[in-house]
Amino acid sequence: MKTIMITGATSGFGEACARLFADNGWRLILTGRRQQRLDKLQQELGGAENVHCCCFDITDRQAVENAFQSLPEVFADIDVLVNNAGLALGLEPAYQTSLDDWDKMVDTNIKGLMYCTRTVLPMMKQQGKGYIINIGSIAGNWPYPGGNVYCASKAFVRQFSLAIRADLLGSGIRVTNIEPGNAETEFSMVRFKDDEQRADGVYQDTVALTAQDIANTVFWLVSTPEHMNVTTMEIMPTQQATGPLAIYRKNN
Repeated sequence: MKTIMITGATSGFGEACARLFADNGWRLILTGRRQQRLDKLQQELGGAENVHCCCFDITDRQAVENAFQSLPEVFADIDVLVNNAGLALGLEPAYQTSLDDWDKMVDTNIKGLMYCTRTVLPMMKQQGKGYIINIGSIAGNWPYPGGNVYCASKAFVRQFSLAIRADLLGSGIRVTNIEPGNAETEFSMVRFKDDEQRADGVYQDTVALTAQDIANTVFWLVSTPEHMNVTTMEIMPTQQATGPLAIYRKNN
């Protein structure tokens, strides 16, 4: 039985991945900040025998290290790490945004991903195999007004993924950066701090990606042959595309 660790498993992409991999007989390590949701998932997906839950904030470096070091023996050999935990906060222009929001995005999207990756890599290196799947965003490639630090943090995920892939050449460890576009999850509710009307507006009159779409993609990736590495995968809903560059015209 293989083992997958999923950060940010209490909702969205992470929860969908947990359910799909559980249905396919995988052993799960689920992390998140909401103990009640973790407990519920553990009960629904096979109990403590097949699901180990770690309640901590990935921005806390010591908590990350403690979680890895305290894994029960049966869960200690991690085959796949899905760095899913991340968030966007606010959509204000850079000169109006909250520095606290910027700090939180850097701490979660960049530092948290770094901590989890650096902690698991020696384990995988010793095994001579493993798979790290990072959940980036098209925002790392295509900036937009109000994206500022969120876009920058996802550009980091892209380059970090490519760089550790270079470091790991010959190790047997695979690395993929998945870059979803518009997806209907809790993402917008978090970004707009529980303003339901603004969050709903992101998905109004269009068909967005679902959490299940990304979970299916992750499952396909880990099912590919070990000699094959998908480096980067950009995924948009059919009703989303890149647009023309913006030009400011003084007389408009």
